[in-house]
This record gives sequence, C-alpha cells and structure tokens, in this order.
Amino acid sequence: MRPDQRHEVASVGGFFALRTGEPDGGTPLAGIYGGDGAPLTLRVDLVATRLGARERRVAASIAHLGLAARLWSVALGSAALHGLVPVLDPERLYWTPDRSSPDDLVLTEVRSRPASVAAIRDVVQRDHLVPLATALRRDTRISPRLLWGNAGSALAGAVRELDTWAGARGRPEVVERARALAAGLFAHPDLAGTVRGPAMRRTSCCLYYRAGGGLCGDCTFDAPPTAGARG
Repeated sequence: MRPDQRHEVASVGGFFALRTGEPDGGTPLAGIYGGDGAPLTLRVDLVATRLGARERRVAASIAHLGLAARLWSVALGSAALHGLVPVLDPERLYWTPDRSSPDDLVLTEVRSRPASVAAIRDVVQRDHLVPLATALRRDTRISPRLLWGNAGSALAGAVRELDTWAGARGRPEVVERARALAAGLFAHPDLAGTVRGPAMRRTSCCLYYRAGGGLCGDCTFDAPPTAGARG
C-alpha cells in the first residue's frame, strides 16, 4: 500500500492507523506468540492498574479486546477502502505494550495482498488472534469463548467505524465492502454466533462491568449482572 492509501485508512480513526519503518521500541509479536510473555504481562498489568480491576482476567480481556480491534481495523479498513490487505507478518509487526494507538504498532516491511475474506482471515485470525489467545491464556486463566467473543466484537466495531466514516463522506461502497467481508469472516466457526442482529451486538461479555465501568455499547446485557454473576 502507498503512503497516501495508509493515510486515508488512518483517517477513519486511531485504531485504523499503522506506523511503518524502523521501530523505536517494542518487540515483534512473533516473540510474544513464541513464548516471551513479559510484554503481554506488562500490558495486562497496565490495564489492571488503569481500570482498578481486582480480577486479572478482566484486565486480560480488555487488553485482548484492544489489540484485536487494532488488527481487525487495520486489515478491514485497508480492504474496504483500497482493496488491499497489509501483510501483518508477526516477525515484522512490532508492539509496544505501554503505548496506545497509533503508536503501539509498527510494521517494518510493507507488503499487501488483494483483499478477500481468506486474506483477512489469514493475516489477522490465523497469524495473530489464534496465537495471541494461546499466549494470553499462558498468562491468565480466561475462557476461549470470551476471547472469540472479544474478536467478534472488535470486528463488528471496525465495521461500525467504517460505516460512520463512509456515511460522513458519501462513500456507501466502502461500508458495503466492509460488511460483505465481515459477513464472510463471521462465517468461520470460531467467530460464528459471537454477534447478533443488524447492530452486531455481542453474545458474550468482555467483563468490563466487573471493574465498575458499566456496560459497553454492544454488551450482551441490558443491565449490569448482579453481584457474583459470571460473564
């Protein structure tokens, strides 16, 4: 992808931005997936402190949701706007866990694939979300169902952001492509059933309410569960 194309994708929102070039810190995500748990532990610890979360799995869930949203947004935004999917090679995608978007990710080599459901699934789901879930579960006891629910919620969130962006600019073809690609991604067994209805409301809970933060906009609950309930 050309710099001007990446710039337009970044204009959708901070989660859609991807820095390129030489990293000024961080570690390749491949190292984390391969067993270097320190950066992921640091991220979960930071989220726990910011949220005041007493349960580690709550902080782990929110940390996971944020990174999943970054990955889906970069890939889906590029595909919907320009018909290309950046190759987010875990060996070349550096993550700095104590930074927020767009400064958290740096891609050291820019390559692209033609946009398709299969390409996005390879780049995001296979290369990142599957090994990320494994790495996170080495750090924290957290259910796979919750993590796939986060992945579905993050994908739906990227679609909604593109819908807003496209509507403000009279670009209906962008959201049409985004929704078509997302529908194909949601057909995968790991993501099927994670959201429901036209509003793409999630069917599981990310546990944010357990840190006293109320409910997310797409929460499966209509009101916070009573004390002692489990998400």
